Amino acid sequence: MDPVTHFMTGAVLARAGFNRKAAYTTLAMTLAAEAPDLDVLWSLKGPVAAFEHHRGWTHTLIGIPIEATIVTGFVWLLHRWFLKRDANKHQAAPVRWLLLYLFSILALLSHILLDWTNNYGVRPFFPFNPRWYAGSFVFIFEPLIFFFLLAALIGPALFGLVGSEIGAKRQPFRGRGWAISALAAIVALWGVRFIQHNKAVNLARAAESDPAAVARATADPYPLNPFRWQTIVDTPLLYRLSTVTTLTGEVLSSNQSDIYYKPPSTLAALAAKRSWLGHIYLDWSQYPLVNETGTDNDGLTTVTFRDLRFVYSSGFLAGRTPLMGVVVINSDRRVDHMEMDGRTQP
Repeated sequence: MDPVTHFMTGAVLARAGFNRKAAYTTLAMTLAAEAPDLDVLWSLKGPVAAFEHHRGWTHTLIGIPIEATIVTGFVWLLHRWFLKRDANKHQAAPVRWLLLYLFSILALLSHILLDWTNNYGVRPFFPFNPRWYAGSFVFIFEPLIFFFLLAALIGPALFGLVGSEIGAKRQPFRGRGWAISALAAIVALWGVRFIQHNKAVNLARAAESDPAAVARATADPYPLNPFRWQTIVDTPLLYRLSTVTTLTGEVLSSNQSDIYYKPPSTLAALAAKRSWLGHIYLDWSQYPLVNETGTDNDGLTTVTFRDLRFVYSSGFLAGRTPLMGVVVINSDRRVDHMEMDGRTQP
């Protein structure tokens, strides 16, 4: 999910009642809910390094205790700094470091859960199990989830202003009901999307002329509308993309633009697959499409890597190719250079 959604999830979780148990709970859970995305720092070493470590150990179960320790330690340093500034500062809740540590773990788990719901996936059991898991039923940015969380955070403040004008007493912990309602709404939305995801997969399979030839199928979400899906059907010779509307059972696909034949394995493609980028890409991708696109006058052959889960055939995403890798092979079948999303690896 996007960083703002992660931050708000941590804050809303804290407001659901945990902030009544220990001071600094909201701060700790908000920071912890986004902490796994510190793996973005790998981008300093180049786009391929960033791709290799994106949703890496910081998104694993063995990484969570380490990250919780870092977050709790950071809050402890802030606490010491606050005490030096004002030793008589009053706190609405006591400081309980073990609870803060446990609450940070909960917020970190929420990050992995949210990332699992979209189609990029996570490897929570790495390094013991390197498999990628992806729920693929929530878009990377879901406006409804964003709205639920935002309402839970600003609603109590707005109603608090109204209450202050009529002389209502200010409550030390506000917004618990709003937070619980928002979290319940998110879970309900997940349930609807999960059911519609499975329905879209079944519709895509049934629409094939020979359903028995379908090796596998998946559905990828569009934002906002839980009844519209991009589906991929894998057959021995080709991939077929379709736009499925689960409310009506409509399956739309073009024989010209929505069919991707599986390309042959050329020498350049085989060399690209053995490269650093190729190894990482094929380990992560569920529906890889590796194409040799041509050789220039200098004898350099370009090989592209795409994952069909992110090649949408309709809507505002049509025509875009995110998460595309490029490996350029020289005449000696060695890697000349590599690119990821248009950025060259140093």
